[in-house]
Amino acid sequence: MTATRPWWKTAVGLVLTALMLFPVYWMINVSLTETKDLRSSPPQLFPLDPTFEGYAAVFGQQLPALGTSLLIALGCVLLTVVIAAPAGYAIALLNLRGGRSLNFLLLVAQMIPGVVMAMGFYAIYVRLGLLNSVWGLILADSTIAVPFGVLLFTAFMSGLPKELLQAARIDGAGSWRVFTAIVLPMSRNSVLTVSLFAFLWAWSDFIFASTLSRNADLIPITLSIYSYIGNNTTQWNAIMATAVVASIPAAILLVVAQRYVAAGVTAGAVKD
Repeated sequence: MTATRPWWKTAVGLVLTALMLFPVYWMINVSLTETKDLRSSPPQLFPLDPTFEGYAAVFGQQLPALGTSLLIALGCVLLTVVIAAPAGYAIALLNLRGGRSLNFLLLVAQMIPGVVMAMGFYAIYVRLGLLNSVWGLILADSTIAVPFGVLLFTAFMSGLPKELLQAARIDGAGSWRVFTAIVLPMSRNSVLTVSLFAFLWAWSDFIFASTLSRNADLIPITLSIYSYIGNNTTQWNAIMATAVVASIPAAILLVVAQRYVAAGVTAGAVKD
């Protein structure tokens, strides 16, 4: 017999969902509202006379910033996976001395406020000449994503069947061959999960961008929106249109990869 869900639970769920999504709807509504109607009282709940002038401003002025954010996010994904996957493999399967202590340190590293890290990076980047550079932001954003990636890879890889790995070693495969040919392909869900979170962290970063790249020729979209607000306080439709466009890549990735993310996040939670 199939259990039916009480109607009031469905109603509560719909109300809560509507409340959480209302800011997104209002952002889209303002992006389609003409400038002369933005200060109307009461405010328009629907764009009665929609305009795309805000989106025209986005594609006319914000494309370089969107491209910069995409470059930074993809660079952060690549650097994070290249570092975190082998590290997780070493801690989980190679009996690395001090592995538990290293996991604890990585957990502590995630608790350090971003502002504190940004100040430390600023002092270092001044000496290294990495201020106002795309590569500097990629490196800074990766320091947030790598600890999470190592912890997730460690949890997943520790649950892989040991018999399969032992069989590969008996056949003559070394540690690196086992990692590239067996462990990494079996860790697809975790790789996608780590890549998604690294992309989202780098795409939405503002603290590192505002501290380390404020005067750069190429700035990410988050910093560009901040500057846009200061220069165009009367063009809120353009500002909101920029926010909508900047949200689209993250939304698409979340929808497409949600199945893999659910499997990757819960990986290693249950042991046989």
